[in-house]
Amino acid sequence: MSDTSANPATVNTRISPRGGLDILSRDEVARLRDASTGGLREILRRCALAVLTTDSDSDDPRAAALRYPDFDIEVQQQDRGIKIELKAAPATAFVDGEIIRGIAENLFAVVRDIAYNAIEVRGSNKFDLATGAGMTSAVFEILRNARVMRSFQDPTLVVCWGGHSINREEYLYTKKVGYQLGLRGLDICTGCGPGAMKGPMKGATIAHAKQRHGRPRYIGITEPGIIAAESPNPIVNHLVIMPDIEKRLEAFVRLGHGIIVFPGGVGTAEEILYLLGLLLHPANAELPFPLILTGPAESAAYFEQIDQFLRLTLGEATTSRYRIIVDDAAAVAQVMRQGIRRVREHRLREQDAFFFNWSLHLPLEFQQPFAPTHAAMAGLNLHRDQPPHLLAADLRRAFSGIVAGNVKEEGMREIERHGPFTIDGDADMMNSLDGLLRAFVAQRRMKIADDYKPCYRIVGG
Repeated sequence: MSDTSANPATVNTRISPRGGLDILSRDEVARLRDASTGGLREILRRCALAVLTTDSDSDDPRAAALRYPDFDIEVQQQDRGIKIELKAAPATAFVDGEIIRGIAENLFAVVRDIAYNAIEVRGSNKFDLATGAGMTSAVFEILRNARVMRSFQDPTLVVCWGGHSINREEYLYTKKVGYQLGLRGLDICTGCGPGAMKGPMKGATIAHAKQRHGRPRYIGITEPGIIAAESPNPIVNHLVIMPDIEKRLEAFVRLGHGIIVFPGGVGTAEEILYLLGLLLHPANAELPFPLILTGPAESAAYFEQIDQFLRLTLGEATTSRYRIIVDDAAAVAQVMRQGIRRVREHRLREQDAFFFNWSLHLPLEFQQPFAPTHAAMAGLNLHRDQPPHLLAADLRRAFSGIVAGNVKEEGMREIERHGPFTIDGDADMMNSLDGLLRAFVAQRRMKIADDYKPCYRIVGG
């Protein structure tokens, strides 16, 4: 162990599996080790370091690597399973020489999911990833392998979306909402990071304890490009790493029974557009799926601007699929619980599973991975001469590209090499988009750091 101001304290150690990797075949162990030392070594290292720096106050994906340049991880085969060897690991992940249990569980979740995604999803012919059905099957198998689905439980899972960079009043409000949800026996699923992803979980833990709620679920769903910038918050007790942002989004809407959106930035806008695009598809017209946008009184103007943008881009009909509730945490929980009851009734009528929303129709446009290059961003169809759900799909991609340029290492490098992304479309839509993004910048919703430099350029008409 070492400790200086310039060189933070580190630990070298070996740890045994926690959270699902305790029983493995020799073949599985061998493939896990191969995955960790082959082409996946760097991604494994990045994600593992993010877990070991849980609750970091930085959203720069390169910050942890610069702070711990000598960190390394290796999966080692043992007679009765595996061990993970850590070199120069952050000492903050340990107490009296022992790794914190929750961090250890999440660390093995990283190994589990990265290996499974590489070996079973991408490295085999098990799934036809050129089709929508194949991609949905892959999402299901990843979630099943992660053991986050409960076949015996009524619908209780509320997905909470919102920004990692929010102000104090907004954060406290997310805790209040989480508390009210927890009092009603509802579990929480988020993107696993800080801010609006941590607050609902923190509030729910108190409520669950008060109600003596057994086996509460605090599910964090992320992907390799995000986790390095948004380390898991310490409350997450089920971490799942999806292969890409599209499968991450599908996991949310397949797994969750309702969604609450708190104030956020471009990532939150991306999520809103994704879900509304699905709900506006004719095949999902009769599908119940409660969606609530909420925040404290100070955030009323934020939601007015979001509402105006949605009305302008997707049309007035979209307002029937969401409800805005300002500064009333109890009402949010009551409305959500009522909505989930309707979901339960619908699933029973349709003989659909409670643990996976098979009846939700996902067009291929919402499932295909989008690589935010300059050419791809410039080629987005941001015009109204198409069905609203298709426009929503491309608007979602535009926001996804901005997220990549803001916090994903690959996207940041793309901007450094070639300059800002260009986003073009109908003039009034681009004016509204520009106003929305300017507001995000002014409200410091883009990044935790104050010195935000836009990674995009809006051109109109």
